Amino acid sequence: MTILAPQTRGNTERLRALLSQIPHFNNLSADALQAIIDAALPRRFEAGQVIYLEGEPANFVYLLENGWVKSTRMTPEGREQGLLFLQPVDIFGDIAVYSGTTYPGTATALESVDVWVLPAETLLLLVKRFPDLALAIIGKLSARILHYIGLVEDLSLRSVEARLAGTMLRNAELKNHTLIVPRRKWATFDEMAVRLGTVRDVLSRAMKTLETEGYIKVEKQIIVILDPKGLSERANR
Repeated sequence: MTILAPQTRGNTERLRALLSQIPHFNNLSADALQAIIDAALPRRFEAGQVIYLEGEPANFVYLLENGWVKSTRMTPEGREQGLLFLQPVDIFGDIAVYSGTTYPGTATALESVDVWVLPAETLLLLVKRFPDLALAIIGKLSARILHYIGLVEDLSLRSVEARLAGTMLRNAELKNHTLIVPRRKWATFDEMAVRLGTVRDVLSRAMKTLETEGYIKVEKQIIVILDPKGLSERANR
């Protein structure tokens, strides 16, 4: 982990802009917003660095500014189960802080990552001080619960092909009137398999099936979505 410069005017504006983009946090009172800005410090992690380990004391909450982060649990057999794949702008490490437990998973930087860290004790004091911050956190945690409900539903009720179709649609971008899914450097088949709760061979077959059926075209740097409507229907089977 690299410790960046302490608070400067430029850093303050960066953090203010970041907070304005976080759902449920963009309507905080000026006092609550300033209290968070005063307490947070910037950190940088390089690709592959562990941000925190499963079972470690939850000493910080993290505000993700740049880069992708994955949160996973490891089974006794050594297989990773993806909990969250986070992109800017988001918050992580918070559930353990609010519940007074250790971190439930291991968070790892998938690429160069910039975060702001809030000491757990400070944040809990701010929650008691600012009711609007407490309400914002309740809203954020409710959204996270809905995410995990969806994850359980996907893993228990949907095929790998359906989960893959849904993930591609959620991450698609419109470029030159075409829907594409950029393939980031870290998005290997192994990482994609972790994200979808499967293994590499099964994911490879699912990708080939969707391509053969005409929904997508797999290229080196991108996946082109040829039939968005059909892919959407495939995602809900």
